[in-house]
Amino acid sequence: MYLFILRRLSVLVIVLMFVASLANAHAIVVSATPAQNAVVSGPNVPISLKFNSRIDAKRSRLTLATAGAEPQNLQIVESAPEDSLVSEAKGLKTGAYILRWQVLASDGHITRGEVPFNVK
Repeated sequence: MYLFILRRLSVLVIVLMFVASLANAHAIVVSATPAQNAVVSGPNVPISLKFNSRIDAKRSRLTLATAGAEPQNLQIVESAPEDSLVSEAKGLKTGAYILRWQVLASDGHITRGEVPFNVK
């Protein structure tokens, strides 16, 4: 009986470890500047996304989209912390924008998302 319980407990521990590793597998934004749906002053807007894990900035990208215009690729600052993407959107006019991001986490998983904001 003791051996049966020990085996069950071992299986449970392995399953929990696997689930925990899956939960930490993807880079998730923990803070964004501008924040989601924020209203910011232009024309130059600092961009910063901080993630819950280290990312590969060289294989990541930031684009800025607005209604009726072609998305603009943003230059990522190379000296940013390993868990962040940093850039600056220059010459923005008043209106609604969507910051789209795609990152490669250190574990090889790609995640994407967007942060809408407005320039006044």
